[in-house]
Amino acid sequence: MRIIRKYRLILFGFGFSYLGNWVNLVALNLLVWHLTESPTAMASIFIVGPIARILTSFFAGSIIDRYNKQKLMIYSDIIRGILILLLPFTSSIWLIYGVLFLSNIASSFFGPSSTYYISKYVPDKDKQSFNAILGIFSSGSFLIGPALAGFIIALSDVSVAIWFNALTFFVCALAIFKLPVVDGRQDMHRQRLTWQMLKEDYGIVYAYIKKERAFAKVFLYFQGALMIAFALDSQEATFIKQNLQASDSLYGVMVSIAGIGAIIGGAMAARYAKRFSTRQYIIYGLLLTTICYTLFYLSPNVAMGTISFIALGICMSFCNAGYSTFYQLSVPSAIMGRFGSVSTMGVNMLQIVFTLALGILADWLSLQLVCIVFGILAIFISLLLYVFMHSKSAYEGLKEEIV
Repeated sequence: MRIIRKYRLILFGFGFSYLGNWVNLVALNLLVWHLTESPTAMASIFIVGPIARILTSFFAGSIIDRYNKQKLMIYSDIIRGILILLLPFTSSIWLIYGVLFLSNIASSFFGPSSTYYISKYVPDKDKQSFNAILGIFSSGSFLIGPALAGFIIALSDVSVAIWFNALTFFVCALAIFKLPVVDGRQDMHRQRLTWQMLKEDYGIVYAYIKKERAFAKVFLYFQGALMIAFALDSQEATFIKQNLQASDSLYGVMVSIAGIGAIIGGAMAARYAKRFSTRQYIIYGLLLTTICYTLFYLSPNVAMGTISFIALGICMSFCNAGYSTFYQLSVPSAIMGRFGSVSTMGVNMLQIVFTLALGILADWLSLQLVCIVFGILAIFISLLLYVFMHSKSAYEGLKEEIV
């Protein structure tokens, strides 16, 4: 496809990094499960990252908007690669959490920087197609990563799978280094970070949110439902092993098969990117995604769980492509770093609350029952977004390219 040829370097760099992340996720889940066999400990993997990102978000956006984003992405990848290399040498769950904490601090700079770079590097007419194709690379990693993790672990051990993830960070850094500069100048003007500067930056973000109320409502509804979905992700491995009685290898196969749906969905999202609006991608994609999450935790056996996984992959591809395009079109590039960091702070607070609550309730009550209730809550929030994005205020307040 034209989009793949045109943006092959950034797609390869990000795609290879996605592959490593999925390999690492499977390996890390198994490492922590065998150490603790605790749903709370498993949930904590998904809490350490948000805590690190919340603390870093107080100042990360102010740095990102004033420095060269391309360099920040490169430095972030190199630091994360070094930290992940150290992970297998840790001997306790608390040391694992510590390495993950530091790695997520570096990630706090990569995310907003990459969003800014894509918004400047990819023209508006290509954004939805590009995001859908990037989703295919992510989905392909979702398919190949767990299977590759299982293969690596079968031939060696969990440590080698984790080291593979470190390698992908270094390769991604090299790919980003070879991309063109989009900041307009290679050396950005550096300013000393002060409390007054941070206060002014928060004021700018608040003024933007107050002005763009329609955008703010879509953002809150979408992220609210998505954070519940992420909380449900934290119990995925526990549910598969504890309730569906699957082995380690079958767990990897299930997650890998789910990637088939994600690849199909990504291809469909790319194919119809110019036919359907961003609004349609968001509202229908999110609603069906939350329904699929709920159906997965309603599954009585591995077969039904796998079918739900495949459907989830298809729906989430549309959801992600639509939201990424919505964000890139809506947030001004001049404040993208600051808005991204401030919003990350709030979003990760939600993720911590939902994930910790889910983990604790799952220890006290039935894991399946608690996950189903959370899934229904996510569906309700998705319906609120559906209603709002069909309202008059949404049509008047959002950009024409979105509705």
